[in-house]
Amino acid sequence: MDSSSQDRNLPASQRKLNKARDDGQVARSSDLSHLAVLGAGALAILALSPLLFEQLKLALSQQLVFNSSSMLQADDMLSRLQSMAQVGLLGCVVFAAIVMTASVLSAVLSSGWVLSLTPVLPDFSRLSPLAGLANLFTKKKLSDVLKMTVVTTVLIGIASAFLNAHLLTVAALILQPSAAALQHLMDWLTLGLGLMMIVILGVALLDMPLQGFLHRSKLKMSRQEMKDEHKDADGNPQMRGRMRGKQREMAQSNSIRAVPKADFILMNPTHFAVAIKYDEATMAAPRVISKGADLMAMKIRDIAKAHTIPVLQSPVLARALYANAELDSDIPASLYTAVAQVLAYIYRLKAAMRGEGPMPGEPPLPAVPPELDPLSKVVANGGLAATGA
Repeated sequence: MDSSSQDRNLPASQRKLNKARDDGQVARSSDLSHLAVLGAGALAILALSPLLFEQLKLALSQQLVFNSSSMLQADDMLSRLQSMAQVGLLGCVVFAAIVMTASVLSAVLSSGWVLSLTPVLPDFSRLSPLAGLANLFTKKKLSDVLKMTVVTTVLIGIASAFLNAHLLTVAALILQPSAAALQHLMDWLTLGLGLMMIVILGVALLDMPLQGFLHRSKLKMSRQEMKDEHKDADGNPQMRGRMRGKQREMAQSNSIRAVPKADFILMNPTHFAVAIKYDEATMAAPRVISKGADLMAMKIRDIAKAHTIPVLQSPVLARALYANAELDSDIPASLYTAVAQVLAYIYRLKAAMRGEGPMPGEPPLPAVPPELDPLSKVVANGGLAATGA
């Protein structure tokens, strides 16, 4: 069954969330951006208003003064207009920079920094009328319509009550001097913006978790999509087989290079070979530095003979070490005694070869716990006897 026909009721995986983020799809609250723009704009007005009012009063006092020289010099009026335009333009640039910075910071703080060109690349699938019609009835669109309806209703109600309460006061501003009228107008606008920002703040606090929920809901996955993702994450079985083969080859190559460092080799007698090294100063226990079976075992034996490393035949111990000891790891504690017996024999053998003692006798036959020998039948026979009893 195609995944598109299945209900997408499974939460989006982290991999899908990361891919959506790389494509520029993140949960963003437009109301938070509105709050940042309005808040930064209001604060900018409050911070810049004293300076702007001083400049405005100075400009009005200069522009409304006419004398004979100004009437005779037409360029004087143009220079006055130019100076006022420069002051207004500078104020607009500063105000726009503050608002733009606040808008960018709000987007970064809400969903982090997202650097992706995917949203601005041409997507001809968006030109489909059917797709556009279907997008009108998504959860996000319906929630946006409902939210805007509620916000508009609340704002209209607050604006109506605010205007009714201050309409006479604003109308009376024309009877006051210019400076006092401007100050009263500023206070009135500040109060109105404050009320509007409180409404937008409440909406933004509700909209941020709502947008996160809608974003995750949009990215929900079906069971088939989840299986396909796991399959892609695990990789192609053939590719995994090749990678494992390469890893085995690398491990075998490293294992072969470590053979010349061994103190002795245990064999069984041709199927298994295990290289053991022990340094009392740096190691807590003897360690397996190389092991192999069949052709690998023969290669380990040949390298050992080329480097005059003792090779002992101990079938049971060689099988046990091959099956239970990991490369470059200490041998199992249950095999300490058996390996210690062989190691003592090797020390006596090397001392005799240096002329520091007599040649030892036959190599020891160390005792190995039956359960560690992969070919042992003791455990299985014991289980059958217990069952028969």
